[in-house]
Amino acid sequence: MSIKHRNAFCFLLLLALLLSAFNSIPVPFRQADDASPPDRVVKLIFIHHSTGENWLADDYGDLGKTLSENNYFVSDTNYGWGPDAIGDRTDIPNWMEWFAGENTSTYMNALFKENEQHASYTRTLTNPGGENEIVMFKSCFPNSALEGNPNDLPDPEGWLSVGHAKFVYNEILKYFAARPEKLFVVITAPPLSDSTYAENARAFNNWLLNDWLKENHYTLNNVVVFDFYNVLTNPKAHHWVNNGQVEHVSASRNTLYYPSGDDHPSVKGSQKATDEFVPLLNVFYHRWKIGQPIAVSTQAAAVVESTQPSQEVQLQTSTLIDDFEQGSPSGTSGWEFYFQDDTDTTLKCAQDSSRANHGANSLKFEFDVAGNSWASCGIYFDSVMNWSGGQGISFYMQSSGAGIPFDVNLFGGTPGARSTYVYHAVASQESTNDWALVQINWDEILRSEWEENPGTQFDPAEVTGFAIGLSTPENSRISGNIWIDDLSTMGDDVLDLPVVSTLEPAVNVTQETDPAPVTAQSPLCNGLGAFSFFIFGLIFWQRRIRQ
Repeated sequence: MSIKHRNAFCFLLLLALLLSAFNSIPVPFRQADDASPPDRVVKLIFIHHSTGENWLADDYGDLGKTLSENNYFVSDTNYGWGPDAIGDRTDIPNWMEWFAGENTSTYMNALFKENEQHASYTRTLTNPGGENEIVMFKSCFPNSALEGNPNDLPDPEGWLSVGHAKFVYNEILKYFAARPEKLFVVITAPPLSDSTYAENARAFNNWLLNDWLKENHYTLNNVVVFDFYNVLTNPKAHHWVNNGQVEHVSASRNTLYYPSGDDHPSVKGSQKATDEFVPLLNVFYHRWKIGQPIAVSTQAAAVVESTQPSQEVQLQTSTLIDDFEQGSPSGTSGWEFYFQDDTDTTLKCAQDSSRANHGANSLKFEFDVAGNSWASCGIYFDSVMNWSGGQGISFYMQSSGAGIPFDVNLFGGTPGARSTYVYHAVASQESTNDWALVQINWDEILRSEWEENPGTQFDPAEVTGFAIGLSTPENSRISGNIWIDDLSTMGDDVLDLPVVSTLEPAVNVTQETDPAPVTAQSPLCNGLGAFSFFIFGLIFWQRRIRQ
């Protein structure tokens, strides 16, 4: 066969494969969302001022009553509420004080425990006890007068501007990431009648809805946005659940369509927002509770006639291994501790209610390890676990002192023949004052120096256990306490947060390996193998969209 004819043959073959592959790929189909109320009473707190007060009120927005009818026990804050009267301050820049300031823990403790009403609305449900699980917060309509330009980048300087508003929301996201057990609901500020800054307001709210979480590589499912702004700009503008799908449909108008004599939304506008928001909140609640990804990007329709479901970017969320609130992790005998018995080394490892990153408990390691000795506490699975859906291991940690050396141990192989993989670490100064986030990628966890094939990487598809180990060199004793909480795997995109624990990588071990075999290419079509991988990757991507 001549070169010319061989090339023509290859082209036709590749074209046939391409057409065949595309014809065989099923069209992605997303299962309808669950917009039904929660099956239990859920406690919700709403941070607001006058627009929110009207929205909640009976015979105005009816939000409080409607939420109650959907199994939410509603409380709220208003002017004068809380420590330092923090309730007075709800402009966008003030969210730094609420969620990213030196008194954040004080304000949040009060907020999570608040059970009272500070606006007038009907509550038909009995307080189920415990903390508020859902936190809604909203700035008022003056916050739609954002100066600057629509595409301004985040800026730490300024007050009410596009750039500074983006900076604020990026900063407070760090707190939300530390509280995955809470659902945070951002309500966009309502529009103004004045069009001076209307383009900036639209651009900023679209950024919140479409780009905020995506730009921060946010993989948790506990932060959502309701575009209150958009809903109030036009009767045909929506953020709702339509035919079982979440939709965001915008119109050309960027100013308030529903005035009440001033820029407070009218009864009609407020009730429209209630009708669209409550089913959407139900969807967000169910996704959050069952671990499905919240949409981090939504395509706003360019014209009101377009009612196609929004395209959603779905990120794989982390998988919780143990939050120490319930019994033993499934498939284990619980946390077991061991230490060298021919020394005076001691170790206690047990659930502790004196402190927790969230909830009521953490796991406490109380240890006194003699020189040239060891101690360990871990969980061991009865069957092999597959954690390859994540990118690594994650937990929160506190310590009684900086510099305490410890090992993060993962076990592979089989339950009857475990192999040990290690990441050497030390407790940071930050962990002595607050919960420090520890995140370790799988490829940083290496086969232990004392076992066969030291230095090989851990395989997360073959997990048989996890442990925290403590070991000492000769004549060097260590004692103290370590607490861990919220042990989980990391999702597909590693969370873009500062890791405040100082972690030292495991000792590098050079290992000789045989060179990879050379695969001969077919003289017929050199590009066919690469094309096959392209087709395989395309099919794989399509399947991921469907999950």
